[in-house]
Amino acid sequence: MAPRTVGAVRDLLAVVGATPLVDHHVHAAFRAAPSRAAYGDALNEADTDPLPAGVDPFDSQVGFAVRAWCAPVLGLDRHAAPDDYWARRTELGEDEVNRRFLTAAGVSDWLVDTGHRADDLLTPTELATAGGGRAHEVVRLESLAESVAQAGTEPRAYAAAFGALLADRVRGAVAVKSVLAYRAGFDVDLSRPSDAQVERHVAAWLKEVGRTGSVRLTDPRLIAFGIHEAIGLALPLQLHVGLGDRDMDLRRSDPLLLTDFLRMPEVSSVPVMLLHCYPFERQAGYLAQAFRNVFLDVGLSVNFLGARAASLVARSLELAPFGQVLYSSDGCGPAELHFLGARLWRNAIARVVGGFVADDEWAAADASRVVRMIARDNAVRAYGLPATGS
Repeated sequence: MAPRTVGAVRDLLAVVGATPLVDHHVHAAFRAAPSRAAYGDALNEADTDPLPAGVDPFDSQVGFAVRAWCAPVLGLDRHAAPDDYWARRTELGEDEVNRRFLTAAGVSDWLVDTGHRADDLLTPTELATAGGGRAHEVVRLESLAESVAQAGTEPRAYAAAFGALLADRVRGAVAVKSVLAYRAGFDVDLSRPSDAQVERHVAAWLKEVGRTGSVRLTDPRLIAFGIHEAIGLALPLQLHVGLGDRDMDLRRSDPLLLTDFLRMPEVSSVPVMLLHCYPFERQAGYLAQAFRNVFLDVGLSVNFLGARAASLVARSLELAPFGQVLYSSDGCGPAELHFLGARLWRNAIARVVGGFVADDEWAAADASRVVRMIARDNAVRAYGLPATGS
């Protein structure tokens, strides 16, 4: 790296390092220490089965990144051997591991999706206590729908019951989220269904629940109903896009399939947050340019690309207006992922934007301003967060 580039990157690292992040989409950290096998499984996003014997989860970009960046937080040398890393982690215990990594992430605000693995993860309040800063809830729509179904609600009463529960649960929340990409894909009808359609689809769903014993909602018309109910409350809508485990058909999570949905006048009234986006970050950037209410991040993906994260961050800055790009870690489980998302993103954006400055494509003052926008200011504005802590 040329001396001019080194200097520009160093200056931007200082800026982003001093800027408390808003992690606008995250899950909580493990409450209790995982087994080594469970920890290894958490370093593999796509495979839903336990890793087979003989497969080392550290032999991956995220595994190498853990050894490079997380080992020093635990008092080890960079690139510590996996056995040494695990021994040190076990010695410290999960409470101390959580405290170290969550604090080191440098996050002022955690926007926590509470609809996933609530039994073995910290509560939002516990997450904020361990890492500092404030916690804000993101309500998952499919989880609400499933709780209404489990309550024995009759089909004709479902719409009103869902609306009432949603209104109650979003008090104090900052956003809602849908995992439509997992449950049905984006190539479905996302117009608002009529009351008669809702009743008919609920009846079919409840019949299937009785037959299979599974309450998992996959009906796209009912998911669309929940999304439109949430839009009516004027809260930001988070949508999982792209990278996820193999339960999802990745081909059907291309955000370009949302174009007709984004054209709906009622949808244009709320911020729509496209989460993760890899390998569709360029498509998401196009949508952010085409629709002023669309935002994107490359959270989760940054962790799993490790040493290649800068290329991903660079692509996220190609078409999207800079006021519509956000930071997230999507950390879930090991607190390393909450820290690593922050560390790798800071490194990547400093390297990418520092290169623009070194090449005299950007002014240094503009680079610092854009970095702060993405790190926190855009999220504070989009979610209406209190601006203190900046």
